[in-house]
Amino acid sequence: MTLRKNVLFACGTGVATSTLVSHAVTEAMKERDIIINSNQCKATEVRSMLNGIDLVVSTTQLPADLGVPVITTLAFLTGMGKSEALDKIEAALRDN
Repeated sequence: MTLRKNVLFACGTGVATSTLVSHAVTEAMKERDIIINSNQCKATEVRSMLNGIDLVVSTTQLPADLGVPVITTLAFLTGMGKSEALDKIEAALRDN
């Protein structure tokens, strides 16, 4: 059964890095039967964009009290730990 989830991707400027991560995660999750509706923003905008969001994936630290699961990772930039990050993202989406 295919899941549909809303994921917010955040980085410092809400442009290049979040686009890269969004694309990588969206493609990887398709292979795992999860369809992602992605939104992107600056880290400073996260709190105002949480309505309807199932998961936040960020390349920078965010506040701990957002009320939705948050995964902070640089794996999609460095290539190190990418598989583990994708597994964590999948688990968070399936649990939520």
